[in-house]
Amino acid sequence: MARGRLKVFFDGGCRPNPGRIEAAVVVRGTLHLFDDLGLGTNSDAEWLALIRAMELAQSLGPGGIELIGDAVEVIRQANRALVTGQTVKGPMRDHAATFLALAAKAAPARIRWIKREQNLAGIALAARHPR
Repeated sequence: MARGRLKVFFDGGCRPNPGRIEAAVVVRGTLHLFDDLGLGTNSDAEWLALIRAMELAQSLGPGGIELIGDAVEVIRQANRALVTGQTVKGPMRDHAATFLALAAKAAPARIRWIKREQNLAGIALAARHPR
């Protein structure tokens, strides 16, 4: 029986913005939290969450990876980088280069956007900081 894609949910945030970066990744129903990833903006946080999601998925073995997040711009940039093989321009260039280096080992089958309220990783991060 063939296995489907491994769905990996990711989300990043920082408090305040800019501020301390944190990320969450949910894979196979298990939450992985990454605290204190340095200082930066929300865009930095989303890229670092995507990178952590790739690293975690690749550590689980071969197979199709589907990365799922709610950061539209980061998902667009990552998909563009996969298609063109080139990093984005500007301050996120280093994050995109790290992502492409990981993708060279095992590219994700798909990176897609979902609404924040559907993102398991985003829900987990929001629960850490009730309003």
